[in-house]
Amino acid sequence: MSSGIQPHNARPAGIWNSGGGRYDEISRGIADSIAHCVLRLAPQPGERILDLATGTGWTSRLVARRGAQVVGVDLGPDLIAFAAEQARAENLAIDYRVGDAESLPFDDGAFDAVISTCGVMFASRPEAAAAELARVCRRGGRIALTTWTPDGAVFEMFTVMKPYMPAPPVPAPPSPFEWGRTERIAALLGRDFDLSFEKGVSFYREPSPEAAWETFSTSYGPTKALAASLDEDRRAALRRDFIAFHAGFPTSLGICVPREYWVTRGLRR
Repeated sequence: MSSGIQPHNARPAGIWNSGGGRYDEISRGIADSIAHCVLRLAPQPGERILDLATGTGWTSRLVARRGAQVVGVDLGPDLIAFAAEQARAENLAIDYRVGDAESLPFDDGAFDAVISTCGVMFASRPEAAAAELARVCRRGGRIALTTWTPDGAVFEMFTVMKPYMPAPPVPAPPSPFEWGRTERIAALLGRDFDLSFEKGVSFYREPSPEAAWETFSTSYGPTKALAASLDEDRRAALRRDFIAFHAGFPTSLGICVPREYWVTRGLRR
């Protein structure tokens, strides 16, 4: 076990880390789905719980307010630094660490429960991440995950960005949205957990489509890093397409994008 980031995850770590503390705005946009997942995990006072791919710590703070002893792990040191600062400001004793979901620095069965909200699904090697998730959860313990569906609005947003991304390596890595199929989740985790599923819808609200671009291009690592990699004309085209996509969800007060996801709850065998 290593607390370091594996070489093949160095680039993804840099991309996700680029949002820094502003990533908390992304968590704000999915706060309803995070609350749903925490509810289904049902953390208890005194339990030791891992928040895997914690980002800026939104989920870990919710869990800690339930009285659990929380450890938050993420690839990005700037994300972790912000999470730790925010926890201190709220007088929450959360242990934050930079770490790799595919090689966690914890003993077997170290946690009563593990939660990951739209996080572990982006691991480069899903089989390795799933194995680690099972390894660190004690027998009789539980997991709760939220994962975006492979045909919902978050997938469609990535489809908007895809033409501007560099060509993937050959063979291409597995799509993170495969975690949005219950059959795939069962293949990854069904050997170690008794699984149950519940579908939900998260509602992303902004004053305008332009505000969505501002939020994502400054706060969401994949969008921010992509925009920074483009020349001026291509960046302007990405901005145009991104705004046009979000303009498809108008309300009288701004925009509201419904995003479907699964909550997975697992009991460790």
